[in-house]
Amino acid sequence: MDPITFAIDERLADAGSTVPLKGHADMTSFELGGRTFDCPAGLDYDLMLTNAGEGILATGIATVHASTACDRCLEKAELDISAEVDEYFLFEEPAASEEDEDDEVDFSLVGDDNTIEVGEPIMAAVLMEAPFVVLCRDDCKGLCPRCGANLNEGPCGCEAAREAERQEQSPFAKLKGLKLDD
Repeated sequence: MDPITFAIDERLADAGSTVPLKGHADMTSFELGGRTFDCPAGLDYDLMLTNAGEGILATGIATVHASTACDRCLEKAELDISAEVDEYFLFEEPAASEEDEDDEVDFSLVGDDNTIEVGEPIMAAVLMEAPFVVLCRDDCKGLCPRCGANLNEGPCGCEAAREAERQEQSPFAKLKGLKLDD
């Protein structure tokens, strides 16, 4: 995704002042865990930038419509991802203290040219909300492990054959033909 840079101007000069930031980013795809999510419509974001005194707080929502392969049947799965963006851009780097060394502090810095880059926190939020397991639908039956047929399209016959094979291999199969007369 291309950088999304915002120049801090007089609208955010005073503590407590806010500026809305809405937009669209042309993003064709993203990867997560070796999986590619296609995003032909791109990504939309709706943020509120707030001067919090020591820095700029960027909060809001990013949304993307994505598609990828279903984990069960390998057909196309479509999903909507809505991610909450929350990033703090400090004007100056804080002095390091002994307490901060043990804790990970989550912030970015306002650039020397008085800009912030919100593309990275937006993308990080989308990646956090992207599912690890993707299904084309909640009741996806997947593929037959024996013949590879898509079970969403109907039974393949392998289960019936497997059941008959189990019945035949059963130690009690010989008893099936046993005739008991009174």
